[in-house]
Amino acid sequence: MARSAAEMKWLDGIITKLSGLYKRPGTITGVMSLDEILKILSYTATAIMQDGSLVEVDAPIKVIGDIHGQYQDMHKLFDLIGRVPNVKMIFLGDYVDRGTQSLETILYLFAIKLRYKDSVFLLRGNHETPAVNRIYGFYAECAIRYGPGLWWEFISVFNRLPMAGLIAKRILCMHGGLSPELTSLDVIRRIKRPCEPVDRGLLIDLVWSDPTNKGDGWFYSPRGLSYAFGKGVTAAACKLLNIDLIIRAHQVVQDGYELMVGRQLITIFSAPNYAGQFNNAAAVVCIDDDLQITFQQLRVPAPNARCNRPCPPVACEPGKALALPDKLKTATSMKSASSKVNDAPSKEKMSGEQVTKDTNKESAKEPVKKDDSMVEKSGDSSKEDEKRKEEANETNGEKEEKKDEAADGKRSEEKLNDQNEAAKEETFAGCNSSVLIA
Repeated sequence: MARSAAEMKWLDGIITKLSGLYKRPGTITGVMSLDEILKILSYTATAIMQDGSLVEVDAPIKVIGDIHGQYQDMHKLFDLIGRVPNVKMIFLGDYVDRGTQSLETILYLFAIKLRYKDSVFLLRGNHETPAVNRIYGFYAECAIRYGPGLWWEFISVFNRLPMAGLIAKRILCMHGGLSPELTSLDVIRRIKRPCEPVDRGLLIDLVWSDPTNKGDGWFYSPRGLSYAFGKGVTAAACKLLNIDLIIRAHQVVQDGYELMVGRQLITIFSAPNYAGQFNNAAAVVCIDDDLQITFQQLRVPAPNARCNRPCPPVACEPGKALALPDKLKTATSMKSASSKVNDAPSKEKMSGEQVTKDTNKESAKEPVKKDDSMVEKSGDSSKEDEKRKEEANETNGEKEEKKDEAADGKRSEEKLNDQNEAAKEETFAGCNSSVLIA
């Protein structure tokens, strides 16, 4: 539905007012009236229904994970990766709760969705459900600022958000993960909205399930809701659904992204220094026209002295969280690349607050035979990869392999030793560690 010039001008004004809260004191109550918010919600409820329950988009596109009301950090991330309409983005949910500016965050995203409908796509996360955001901050924020009735209006819109996204027919995106009921992509396409995930089933799994490195199959989730799934399930799902890669969010990871055992699934998290506890980076998955995968990272100064906990690994092999996914069928290569800000050099500090991280300083490449053709597989982009390269000239290959394994094991043990301190509200006893629920 095309919008009139007057509506576009009004939306531009809303975006300008909300953008004015970036790096400046003040809250949304000083720039938006309740009537304006209700109008945004009414427009958004109609607009997101046009995207389908499975959003199907083409590359190039950037994939963004959890934001959790960290409005200032979200804008720092946009400063890094670019802004609409110059960049197309798909968000994987969890826009609200935890942070102090959930209203600013979600309304800004709704406004840019309305203004640039073909450049912004919003999926549903587990925090876009009443059972969760009634408890973890969003309800209280609505009630204090505008009254509890506003919360119900948001829930009505959240119930209409798409449940998953498909990029270039090869990359499946969702907030949580896979489901035993996900036997074809048409299962998602047929989801009728408005809907509300409850108890069990496909809707719950899409926003709640998690990968695990504890085995290949399905497991009861330590969350007490949905499932945990192993690399065998991931591989089988990719084959069944005729896709190459799964990108999901839902769990905080140290470098902002992590690859699952098997390298067919990426966990992405886009809220740096999550909840004022972890010292994690934020990251974005960048997918270009040829389906080459790169990552952009954002690190910001810790907001307080308590924000110093490292994040435990989610479902990766020890020491291989930043290993690269296998080559997609339509891509010429897959690599990790350094971040750039408006064509500025990588590693440049911007306003003394954010620093980009090069994730491909020296990619070691080796030929791998696949389907009788030669393709390149990029090497690990982590620091341990550089160490392995420095040791590459050693003549005793067995000795080198043992050194790598010892180093990986030591790093994994150091992370796991901090797991108990990282727990706040949700215990993942059956997975790698105890982590804060995302």
